[in-house]
Amino acid sequence: MAEIDQISGIWEAILWGVAWVLEKFYLVAQDWGLAIILFTIVFRLIMMPLMTSQTKSSVMMQRMQPKIKAIQEKFADDPMRMQQETQKLYADAKFNPLMGCIPMLIQMPIFIALFQMLRSIQDWLPKYTDFTFYNIVPNLLMTPSEAFSVGIMEFIPYLVLVIIFVGATFLPMLLQQRDNTDQQQKNQMYMMSIIMSLMMLFISWSSPAGVLLFWGVSGIIAVIVQQTYTRYLKNRLQREEEEAAEFAPVQVEVERKVKKKRPTKKR
Repeated sequence: MAEIDQISGIWEAILWGVAWVLEKFYLVAQDWGLAIILFTIVFRLIMMPLMTSQTKSSVMMQRMQPKIKAIQEKFADDPMRMQQETQKLYADAKFNPLMGCIPMLIQMPIFIALFQMLRSIQDWLPKYTDFTFYNIVPNLLMTPSEAFSVGIMEFIPYLVLVIIFVGATFLPMLLQQRDNTDQQQKNQMYMMSIIMSLMMLFISWSSPAGVLLFWGVSGIIAVIVQQTYTRYLKNRLQREEEEAAEFAPVQVEVERKVKKKRPTKKR
């Protein structure tokens, strides 16, 4: 029971922290939508090292696919040896496949905290009543389902946020697989992307517009950083490979002549 109370206390502190930071951005921006955008940008800047690490992990995985596939084919009848050789390949390349999951694991608690805080905003920021985004989105606390029940015209801004919200989930996963040469793995990732997008579509229908704005802006930043760093990383790895090939010792195949046997003299 004490552990549950402790976890509850930590979570409440996180909620208070999110509300406090968001209010500070609002005092600067004088608009709740812009405050959420500024909050997202700062959050993504803090996450930048992990974002670049995730992108590097994705690029390295794609480049290692031919070697992984060769190991799988060579040790198809020996799963234990296959696992050992794969782990050795990862160790030699100093590659950790789990690094790609860390940014998502860190981002989700912030997403949930913002979701919960906006759903009960009066408990955290009781002195504020107007939560608009420059009149583009009339109420950042309203969900798409609630806006749809009001009318089609009122629903349009929320529909745009839903599309951005779902696209921010699907597009990064799609771009990560663009240069993947393993068609089977690419198809699996596409299927996972579609399933994740459908899940996000379901979640977005009952999420406050402020949460959709946070996730959408976060996804756009992620795509920009991912594409920029991916291009830089691939160019750098290509240059390193070219330099390594240029200074590699030349292997010359020497063909030795076979000595002919001397004819034996007849006595």
